[in-house]
Amino acid sequence: MQKTDLKYRMLARSAHAPPGQIKMQTQSPLPHASLDLTSRAKKALKIERLLDLQPREEPIELLEIGTGSGGIAHYFANHPQLNCNVSAVDRVDQRQIHLGIDFKLVQDTHLPYPDGRFDVVISNHVIEHVGEEPAQRHHLSEIRRVMKADGIGYLAAPNRWMLVEPHYQLPFLSCLPRSLQTPYLRLFGHGEGYDCFPLSKAKIESLLKAGFNYDFLSSKAIYTMIDIADQNTLALKILALFPFTLLDAVGTINPTLIYRIIPKR
Repeated sequence: MQKTDLKYRMLARSAHAPPGQIKMQTQSPLPHASLDLTSRAKKALKIERLLDLQPREEPIELLEIGTGSGGIAHYFANHPQLNCNVSAVDRVDQRQIHLGIDFKLVQDTHLPYPDGRFDVVISNHVIEHVGEEPAQRHHLSEIRRVMKADGIGYLAAPNRWMLVEPHYQLPFLSCLPRSLQTPYLRLFGHGEGYDCFPLSKAKIESLLKAGFNYDFLSSKAIYTMIDIADQNTLALKILALFPFTLLDAVGTINPTLIYRIIPKR
């Protein structure tokens, strides 16, 4: 525990590069991107644990889709034990740090890489932003295409049936029929149009079945977050009192859906 905490703190501090290495934003960032580097380091540590990433003889080829601030990509690119070659893509360049990351701009769900390029692919709260179901299917098929046959992926997305929608902080927003979501958003002055397409647990798993075997990790993530410094909240402690089997049974209402995905052969 002490070694892990020390490693986390070291990487979290390393996210703050010298001034000459940090890109200052000259335009407003996209409204849904998290640009806080410290929170991204915590998220990256959680991903590392949930995927059980271990050092290898050869470098780990890793891709992060929708990198935002670049904090998660930076964490892996500068990891003291894992030797990672890190690539990242996004629709706009909002990176707060550039060190060790091969970054590319993309216009849509197509990934500008050859087949079977990556050992690890991370899609963290991206699929709800790519568009409706055809775009979501293509997003997953592109992950499958660029992943090595023995590769592994991390997929996280907000649950459509969550109590409070995380992007606009309105209760029940994502639960409403599509025709009512934008009027509801406008009623409370939170925007002009609802531009997210959250998925239910049943729906995301139906999409995954086309190309992946998968493990549902949302329950395990609760215990992982408790074990990470500064994530030991009262709510998590209460949830941790319940066994995995019970938490998995109510997974359909878990606010965040997290999966470890492996390509079908």
